Amino acid sequence: MLATVALAAGALFVAGYAIYGKLLARWFDLDPRRPTPACSLNDGVDYVPAKAPFLLGQHFSAIAAAGPIVGPILGGLWFGWLPALLWIVFGAIFFGAVHDFASLVSSVRHRARSVVELVHELLGPRAHGLFMAFVWLSLIYVIIAFADLTSSSFVEPTYGGGVAASSTLYLGAAVLMGVCLYRAHMPLWLATAIFLPLIGVIIWCGPSIPLSIPSGWTAAPWARPQLVWNGLILAYCGIASIIPMWLLLQPRGYLGGFFLYVTLAAGIVGLLLGGDRIQYPAFLGWTSQRGFPLFPLLFVTVACGACSGFHGIVSSGTTSKQIARETDCRLVGYGGMLLEGFVAVIALSTVMLLSPHDAGTQRSPDRIYAEGLSHFVERVGVNREFARSFALLAFATFIYDTLDVATRLGRYVFQELTGWKGRWGGVGATLATLALPAMSMSWTVRDPAGNIVPAWRVFWTLFGTSNQLLAALTLVTITVWLKRTGYPWLISAVPAAFLLTMTMWSLILTAAPWAAGLIGGHTAMDWSGAIALILLFLAVLVLVEGWKAFALTRPSSR
Repeated sequence: MLATVALAAGALFVAGYAIYGKLLARWFDLDPRRPTPACSLNDGVDYVPAKAPFLLGQHFSAIAAAGPIVGPILGGLWFGWLPALLWIVFGAIFFGAVHDFASLVSSVRHRARSVVELVHELLGPRAHGLFMAFVWLSLIYVIIAFADLTSSSFVEPTYGGGVAASSTLYLGAAVLMGVCLYRAHMPLWLATAIFLPLIGVIIWCGPSIPLSIPSGWTAAPWARPQLVWNGLILAYCGIASIIPMWLLLQPRGYLGGFFLYVTLAAGIVGLLLGGDRIQYPAFLGWTSQRGFPLFPLLFVTVACGACSGFHGIVSSGTTSKQIARETDCRLVGYGGMLLEGFVAVIALSTVMLLSPHDAGTQRSPDRIYAEGLSHFVERVGVNREFARSFALLAFATFIYDTLDVATRLGRYVFQELTGWKGRWGGVGATLATLALPAMSMSWTVRDPAGNIVPAWRVFWTLFGTSNQLLAALTLVTITVWLKRTGYPWLISAVPAAFLLTMTMWSLILTAAPWAAGLIGGHTAMDWSGAIALILLFLAVLVLVEGWKAFALTRPSSR
């Protein structure tokens, strides 16, 4: 029974939080009396202490995007649900949650500085520059994968137009809410009372007013509707990256949080009360039908559902500035990742509903997720068409969360790398950050049968690999800090070693065919192979600097 698997996963997450999370809090010597940056540097703007339950909601909304939905669905389809489930549960408990928790605590102990700044202090200026370049390329792959996923959902024949209409109206509502809050000074409770029901109306009306690309825009042979949508979504990313946060990002993130909680609650209720049986095979073999080896591809495909380097940037960038007491790091950092792990379990359960010969297995991840979630909530009396539209819009909303943050962070990193300052520096850095995604998503890639392969599917493995490798390099940095301060450094060193092995193995598999072709005299460019080689090169250089710092570090007395 599906409910049995869900209950077992939930029980393991609770046990992980109660046992291993408590051990981590003890090993890191969390002290509620030790002043945190949010309290000692409280400026009412960036450094503001927040109560742990409130901060958990904000942090969870920031880290949970489409990654823990798409990755588990692909991993389950390719290798069977059992390997994906085991990696989600145990990966989240012993790898992802440790990464998020340690990133948060180390930042709190360093005046809420980001992980990028910690690399400069702990590994040196050379590692800092290399790490920043790696982060920038990793963010590029986040933008490519999620922007193309969004455009794929917009051109889906049955529901795409409605999702595109609802998504566009949703962004307009977020802008209007921002104006009401910050220009008309509307109370938050009143804005919430107005705009949450408005979002419900938007979801309901979207399918009735489908939005599609005008035929005149696609007259050229190369101008497929999805390519046009790709351009429009990247234009949105560019605008969202440079406009004030209060105008779009903050109200959209606030409204998006409600999507997250409702979909999580709907999934839990449906799983526990639906009475569904598992139909999809538990294990499909060590190599998928597409020729992907389980080791290492499963671990970089599931990606954010088990561990995500992006979380470290969030933990050390904004969340650490709001921790009121050190002991809150356990709930916010460790507990937040376990919640995301359960989101991944719900996503995987939508695959477990399918029979292996069901046509639904050929659908895109957003459709599989929406169909599964609507099936769950139909059991408790919710209209299935409305639930399907809600799930598709929620999926697009999670992606918007990621795209907004990734583009803005990409701009920050590029400006720091180049020294570009001011308004025009921000514009230039944004254009530079979006140039590679624009070029990559304009390619037409076909499979051996001649079918067009979506860009997100082409680059998903590189996205997952770079994201997991970012987590590994962050854990290397944290290991140096733990050794320097006399804390048990194996806590982070073991996860770092495993993630480094899986991710570098994956990069080698991606780059090897292109490198072999070059050696054989074939000069055709393979951008995936070339970028994989660059990422591997940067990671090795950062790792060398990390090893030097680790070897030279002597524990200090605490």
